[in-house]
Amino acid sequence: MADVILEERESFESLLRRFSRKVQQDGILSEFRRREHYEKPSLKRKKKQAAKRRKSSRSVFPK
Repeated sequence: MADVILEERESFESLLRRFSRKVQQDGILSEFRRREHYEKPSLKRKKKQAAKRRKSSRSVFPK
């Protein structure tokens, strides 16, 4: 749960920016999108394997 406390003389815009940044850092939106629809276990495995392949291919060619 992301929460921000309104500081003295802080504008709503800056509060909203801090809240958005906190939500982004905590990964709340990405988690919500991932859980939005049911995903079969076989599809989860395939996605996980594909991500693993992508990650390993990136580490072979360092910048």
